[in-house]
Amino acid sequence: MTVPMRLLLVDDEPDLRSSTVQALDLAGFDVQDFASGERVLDLVSFGFPGVVLTDIRMPGMDGLTLMNRIHEIDRDIPVILLTGHGDVQLAVRAMREGAYDFVEKPFSASQLAEIAARASDFRRLVLENRVLKAAAGQADDLEQRLIGRSNVMIDLRRRVRTLGPTEADVLIVGETGAGKEVVARALHDMSARARKPFVAIDCAAIPAALIESELFGHEVGAFPGALRARYGKFEHAKGGTVLLDDIASMPMDLQGKLLRVIEDRTITRLGSNESYPLDVRFMATARVPLETEVEAGRFRADLLYRLNVVTLNVPPLSARREDIPLLFLRLLAEAATRHRVEQGRVSPGLIAQLTARDWPGNVRELRNAADRHALGLGEGGRMAEEEPASRLADRVAEFERREIEAALSAHRGNLKPVYETLGLSRKTLWEKMQKHGLDKTQFGAHPDDAVT
Repeated sequence: MTVPMRLLLVDDEPDLRSSTVQALDLAGFDVQDFASGERVLDLVSFGFPGVVLTDIRMPGMDGLTLMNRIHEIDRDIPVILLTGHGDVQLAVRAMREGAYDFVEKPFSASQLAEIAARASDFRRLVLENRVLKAAAGQADDLEQRLIGRSNVMIDLRRRVRTLGPTEADVLIVGETGAGKEVVARALHDMSARARKPFVAIDCAAIPAALIESELFGHEVGAFPGALRARYGKFEHAKGGTVLLDDIASMPMDLQGKLLRVIEDRTITRLGSNESYPLDVRFMATARVPLETEVEAGRFRADLLYRLNVVTLNVPPLSARREDIPLLFLRLLAEAATRHRVEQGRVSPGLIAQLTARDWPGNVRELRNAADRHALGLGEGGRMAEEEPASRLADRVAEFERREIEAALSAHRGNLKPVYETLGLSRKTLWEKMQKHGLDKTQFGAHPDDAVT
């Protein structure tokens, strides 16, 4: 029997969990057990080297929800379901939705060990195949997560590969839906902390009255209702990565305490005078440059300087329109699989319409459009293919305008690399910009900058 790389067991029954862990441990497995699925999600990543076993019926997050959340991170992570007698039909349906296998309770240790070993072999082959594809020059894991052939995405992947293995704290800036958390998870998965928790904290979603307790934890009696000690999110991430999502929404008084934590790498729970060492890597995301928040008096300048050891800018779709067709087709394939429908035809007209749109919601909005198309709903309540076809000359002109606009955006209005990239003369580029009403100052160039 092949020993699995790792095995995460989730079951809310302590006795069953304990006996199952003991049996699997005797069979030679490396097992971690949990009473709920939330903590498992902190350990699972795109390249997670192992298998998940979960009970179907649990309070809070049930096994099917956990499976779906895991498969949103990596579709090829095997999830084995533990079922009661009355849940067999539910488990069969779950297998059609992507579960690796199911085991009916009560089960024998040898039966469970055999299924877990097969699932581990499957996972090992998946990971080895990904490595071989990368070695052969095909798309690696990062290119599957941060999709795009534009210069800005090639540069972003290069910087992620450089920063991932380091311990540097990172500030990730980008518009809503651009993929900031995807970048953060990629950095975590490429680091030595990949096997430890990745804890994402939505600073805007936690009530102001609870945020300090949520982050730092508390001791018994720290405030009314604190009947037992509780670890905070920071301690829960021990050895791993903490992502502070939308950090600009964090209250000012808490920003000072966070600064001390980041500088000293120690934590003090509410109601305690004792400091605990904190071994985590910090990342933060922001929808707008934090310098503007500092100028407006809503963010501490010293915290900004401490956070932005390295800043990564995630480009919006409007800055990489040439990536939209490839990205839409990938999202459409995922949507068809998720909804168990045929992918269907994608016409050139639809691709042209998608590429021309601004997409203020970025990849998140494009994913919703892919879901609607997979379900046959089309864009705007009608099938996009029903739009009247434009003249070929108009379509060619629109394509030319988009390509020039994307190149100008990628090079911040600097014309020399634009006409070199597009294979145009300086004079031809200038004439085409005049024709399409494009001005280099729209893309960051100063009006007095020379053309060359």
